[in-house]
Order: sequence, then C-alpha cells, then structure tokens
Amino acid sequence: MIKGPRLLKDFDKKLAQRRKADYFRNLKIFEALYEEAKRLCVLPTKDPLEGVEVDIYLAKVLNVRTSSGKDRTRA
Repeated sequence: MIKGPRLLKDFDKKLAQRRKADYFRNLKIFEALYEEAKRLCVLPTKDPLEGVEVDIYLAKVLNVRTSSGKDRTRA
C-alpha cells in the first residue's frame, strides 16, 4: 500500500513532464516485450479468435449509453 499516493502522483507527473517521448526507445521496449511473450509461448495465439466472445460481451456491457439521472430498466 502506498502511504502518500498524492506525492507519488505528483512525482509521476513531474517525471513525465521532464521526459520527452522517445519513439525509438519505446519501439525497442515494445519489441523486447513481444520477443519475451513469444519465448513464453503467449504470443502469437494459436487461434486469433480465442476469447472473442468475452471481448464482445464486455464491449456490449461497457458501451451502454444512458441518460444521466434517469432510472435504467433491464432489457
């Protein structure tokens, strides 16, 4: 548990402001993470559509649009 979450948040904000985004550094990090995932046999998946039903369900649930302040009824 973080004792001073506001202090940490301020530190992160200042650090992000001081550091400029470096495309090539970020690309190296991404490629290294991708290679590690391949070595761990996590990527690429055997079936690219594996788990798509869960993704569709979550998208439907999370993207519900309602009017604020009004009661919702279940369909």
